[in-house]
Amino acid sequence: MKDNTLALEPTEKWPPLWRGLAVALLAALGFAWLGFTVDTSDGYRALSLLPAALVITMAVLTRKTVESLLAGSLLGLLLIDPTNLVTPLADVTLAVMMDETIAWLILVCGIMGGLINLLARGGGVFSFGNFMTRIIKSPKGAMLGTVGLGLVVFIDDYLNSLAVSSSMKKITDTYKISREKLAYIVDSTAAPICILVPVSTWAVFFASLLEDSGATDAGKGMSLYIDSIPYMLYGWAALLVVALVAANRLPDLGAMKKAEARARSGQPVPDGWEDPQEQVPNKTIPAWLGLLNFLLPMLVLVFASVYYEIDLLKGVLVALGFTMLLYSVQQLLSFKDQVDATLDGFKVMLYPLATVCAGFVLKEVNDQLGMTGYIIDTVTPILTPALLPAVVFLVMAMVVFSTASSWGVFVISLPIVVPLAQSMDVPMPLVVGALLSASAFGSHACFFSDSTVLSAQGAGCDTMDHALTQLPYALIGGAITLVALLAAGFWLV
Repeated sequence: MKDNTLALEPTEKWPPLWRGLAVALLAALGFAWLGFTVDTSDGYRALSLLPAALVITMAVLTRKTVESLLAGSLLGLLLIDPTNLVTPLADVTLAVMMDETIAWLILVCGIMGGLINLLARGGGVFSFGNFMTRIIKSPKGAMLGTVGLGLVVFIDDYLNSLAVSSSMKKITDTYKISREKLAYIVDSTAAPICILVPVSTWAVFFASLLEDSGATDAGKGMSLYIDSIPYMLYGWAALLVVALVAANRLPDLGAMKKAEARARSGQPVPDGWEDPQEQVPNKTIPAWLGLLNFLLPMLVLVFASVYYEIDLLKGVLVALGFTMLLYSVQQLLSFKDQVDATLDGFKVMLYPLATVCAGFVLKEVNDQLGMTGYIIDTVTPILTPALLPAVVFLVMAMVVFSTASSWGVFVISLPIVVPLAQSMDVPMPLVVGALLSASAFGSHACFFSDSTVLSAQGAGCDTMDHALTQLPYALIGGAITLVALLAAGFWLV
């Protein structure tokens, strides 16, 4: 007689999420004990490293980013004051959400998601995909085309991460390239390339920061930034590595092997991931007009951002208004459908934005613990002029990797590093190049940085899957940069 009883699959005794929560609970108890017993009147010193260490450990164990960030933030607050958690958490969260940078980020990414979804609903993405599939004839061509498009969209890493990945998904899917590899290629042409172009949001921000920190005279920040571009070695190294990967000169490494094997078997999209459906326009239009409906909004976005002094928020607002007007004139979508498409796109960005905001909460907690200052103070006594550029890169890359704050940590570190470099008579362009290399590496390699999260979202894969598949390539670029900065230090100093 046939046994119709349901056969239960054996379950893992400790699923990844529970393993991570167990680690968080043990760490909470340990931090609470440390907070009561350790004298922190002279600062938290080595204890300030523990929340970041917990975040990285828990992220690897659970493959969950938001939960790991929140756990690290809570544990840091427990270390600061084991008797009071709710009030400090509320204060830090409110301070982050009221920060102008966070408000700008939420609006830019949300509206950008809305614009991309509107282009998809109106058939613009569909038309661009069809056009590119007629031009590109091989998997290598698809990957090199993605690199090329990433080099063109250099004005901002957010724009690069979202626009390029959304544009190229159809082409890379056609040639059975995994979404993880698409995300890696896009991420490699985001922050690493933006630092090499003086007409970018990175250049504008850091040029003003260099003036404020005393690295150069007022009004000469951009000049120093341009002089430093040859020494922004991680940008050049990342570009070299991604070009080798796209040209099939560098093999699939680590977790990328598994992702590519899955894609070659006919499944470029990871399990559990669903993309919004691409739509053909309700109204039949010529193919050239559909392509124009995609390219014109993108050009308006770039030129409007440049016109408003590299302000992507103003640029995306202009582009969204232009797109809605363009679609209305052609009667592709009703005004109501356009508004619905924009809001739906904003909703898609909520989880990535939650991840980035949680990262900023962790950064605020780390600032209260004095993590960045402690690390810099620890390595300063062992520095020599020749070693300074390489050590600055290594230390600041670790800080940015641990905090995901590719801009914020330099507000703290520049006033320390610049006088140190001046006292040792180290060429300032070399030091600035090392700092920008560290920032780009941290943004590229960190599991929960904004460019990592947005590249994964745009390409259509899980954030941790993207982070783990691209990590070997980021480490190769980092190793090349470290060796090159060591050589430059001994040669130029």
